[in-house]
Amino acid sequence: MFRHGLRVSEACRMKLDQVDIESRVLHVARLKGGLSTTQPLRGDELRAVRAWLRERARMKPTGKAFFVSEQRKPLHRSTVNLALRKYSTAVSLPLLAHPHMLRHACGFALADQGADTRLIQDYLGHRSIQQTVKYTATNSARFEKLWR
Repeated sequence: MFRHGLRVSEACRMKLDQVDIESRVLHVARLKGGLSTTQPLRGDELRAVRAWLRERARMKPTGKAFFVSEQRKPLHRSTVNLALRKYSTAVSLPLLAHPHMLRHACGFALADQGADTRLIQDYLGHRSIQQTVKYTATNSARFEKLWR
């Protein structure tokens, strides 16, 4: 969810055919009127995906959902919310994490890496640039290369 800026519902609705290991890409189906994209999968992600697919196959779930629960059904957003709350408590975070924080963290991380606002907009599937500027507006490092 973090690496691809997925909303919790986008992750929970992801289907097996959206993850193309051979081509090393993830086909992101955006919700809320967002623009769907195809994004590269990096080596560490591919290793994790292969490991998950082996585990998933052992579970023998029905259906095409990429993420499934222990009950072999598509993962539900409330399960993800509960897991993040549990993990944020376990590591003593000063706040309770929720899934959308991962999407926002993706936007801020891309801005911190110097990604252009339009590129972040495309990556997150925002239709309006106004949804994206919050990630770059607070990053003073974007001005460092000016006047050199």
